[in-house]
Amino acid sequence: MSAEARLREQICLLAKSLYDRGLTPGSSGNISARMEDGRLLVTPTGSCFGRLDPEGLSVLDAAGRHVSGAQPTKEVPLHSAFYETRPAQTGAVVHLHSTHSVALSLLPDTDPEDMLPPLTAYGIMKLGKVKLLPYFMPGDPAMGDAIRGLAGKRSAVVLANHGPVVAGKDLEAAVYAMEELEETSKLAILTRGLAPRLLTEAEIRGLVTKFNVEWDD
Repeated sequence: MSAEARLREQICLLAKSLYDRGLTPGSSGNISARMEDGRLLVTPTGSCFGRLDPEGLSVLDAAGRHVSGAQPTKEVPLHSAFYETRPAQTGAVVHLHSTHSVALSLLPDTDPEDMLPPLTAYGIMKLGKVKLLPYFMPGDPAMGDAIRGLAGKRSAVVLANHGPVVAGKDLEAAVYAMEELEETSKLAILTRGLAPRLLTEAEIRGLVTKFNVEWDD
């Protein structure tokens, strides 16, 4: 099996896992992954993560032009912005409509610069600081501009009233970080108003240093 065929299978396998666990419903969400030659495999527009066909994935060239397969997701600008601004760190991008991260984006006292409270070590290690971006109409190219405006300083963002977007060094890393974002968001909502014990500044700094986490602005 070629590297491209393996990546096609992996996209469909992990997408179905996300769908089966209720992390993105219906035909929501999209995934892209970069191949060795710079082309992108992208989930098609209007597709369901539970029923993706490896042979039906969209292919974009290194310049982001659709060259084969089904019509790609309308949210390609989200993905392209991460590949452009974080080229060395980005091999895949995952965007979901996961319930708890969206819910956290709706609450008025969520910090837009660092929307996840420091509840767990893995929330820090896998995500760093998560930026809350404003609402954009789905498919609006301005979403990509907003990510470019971060100048590569965030690997994870949440679009208000919409959903999270995570970039990783490869597809598994992006999916695992996305799962951590959703679980930390869930913990934040479950413990809201209960005065949970947060990681201290010293504990956060220890994680940032030991695991080389992108943290400072």
